[in-house]
Amino acid sequence: MTHSGTWTPGSWRDFKALHIPEYRDTAALAETEQMLGTYPPLVFAGEARRLRADLAGVAAGKGFLLQGGDCAESFKEFHPNNIRDTFRVLLQMAVILTFGSQMPVVKVGRMAGQFAKPRSSDVEEQAGVTLPSYRGDIINDMTFDEAGREPDPARMQKAYMQAASTLNLLRALAQGGYANLHQVHKWNLDFVGASDAGAKYEAIAVRIGEALAFMEACGVNPDSVPQLNGTAFYTSHEALLLGYEQAMTRQDSLTGEWYDTSAHLLWIGDRTRFPGSAHVEFLRGVNNPIAMKAGPSLEPDDLIRMIDVLNPRNEPGRLTLIARFGHDKVEGGLPRLVRRVKQEGRHVVWSCDPMHGNTIKAASGFKTRPFERILAEVRGFFAVHRAEGTHAGGIHAEMTGQNVTECTGGAAAVTDEGLAARYHTHCDPRLNASQSIELAFLLAESIREEMEKDAAAQGTAAAA
Repeated sequence: MTHSGTWTPGSWRDFKALHIPEYRDTAALAETEQMLGTYPPLVFAGEARRLRADLAGVAAGKGFLLQGGDCAESFKEFHPNNIRDTFRVLLQMAVILTFGSQMPVVKVGRMAGQFAKPRSSDVEEQAGVTLPSYRGDIINDMTFDEAGREPDPARMQKAYMQAASTLNLLRALAQGGYANLHQVHKWNLDFVGASDAGAKYEAIAVRIGEALAFMEACGVNPDSVPQLNGTAFYTSHEALLLGYEQAMTRQDSLTGEWYDTSAHLLWIGDRTRFPGSAHVEFLRGVNNPIAMKAGPSLEPDDLIRMIDVLNPRNEPGRLTLIARFGHDKVEGGLPRLVRRVKQEGRHVVWSCDPMHGNTIKAASGFKTRPFERILAEVRGFFAVHRAEGTHAGGIHAEMTGQNVTECTGGAAAVTDEGLAARYHTHCDPRLNASQSIELAFLLAESIREEMEKDAAAQGTAAAA
């Protein structure tokens, strides 16, 4: 099948669908999907259009995309404090990036919908027992037993309800005064404040506080400038469980365009982006901003063909490419993709996922991601874009506001032996708050270097 002709929310069903479970009770599945189709949208078309406009600025080199959150949201860990703390760390990171780069930061959470995960194998074996793999709480249960591992359509309804509650709290936090810059000192979590990264953040907070005090004396305050009292915050997840995504797709009453209202931004994973993919077919037809993972297996010609399927009108802000190579492959593999996209004049946001290519098994037996490898891939990503004269536009990180010990190294000094202390992830290891803050400082420095190089090049051109 080719991605051409008439698109409908269900046209993906005629294409090859990988990493979607088989449900035994097909009648219950159809009933659940039909019911979800009658539920209120989680996000609105106008919000998705605003995000596209924000991302168009990033594509033009006038902004930075910060995308982060859980590897996989769970029903068990659903708690307002966890949502608040992850939101707070993203705010901290955004403040550091804005202060360091002097550019607007587009904040997108891997939240309120990141429930499904692709797996390398359909089955898992423990002690001689083989069961279906855990695919995320929207599909089955992490507990290794026959009943829990059976895909259950009713979980989609629970995921919807949890996403709705999460979005309700995120909107309140973003617009209800919690994101007021005057509260900057209160955003520090106790365990971040005690680290070197926390001390650096506090120094920036003091400088921001001094600037705000000066502005206040000049009559510029949250009452006169509402932007100081809140922030725009968007949600995203991998559009993996296509029956759920189709059920959440609505036609905008103002424009007649189709939007997937489960999130503001949806992305296609590295394992589901191929010609004839059901996931590509579905996302080519919704008008949300979308993203696609790009790894070592992607050839430049295939990338251009995929870009033309997903963004045929070459609209800035429509498509983000999330590079995920690994610390030892990024500088060898990424340049040919960046160079080809630039040569073809395609408008995209380039973002870096330094997590998925850097997963190892520690001597202690835990799956982890060494922080130094994460930083190395980020540095390599920025080095490639500096060399190619393109904009390193974003970061895509699996992180949490909880004080977990899942990634080794960093300011938190997590060791292999210390992984077991607070290893809570349901799937892949996440950065904790202090590691996330440390990453933000590196990003701010890299963006500043990029801007300085651009300024020097412009100065040389003007002199000539």
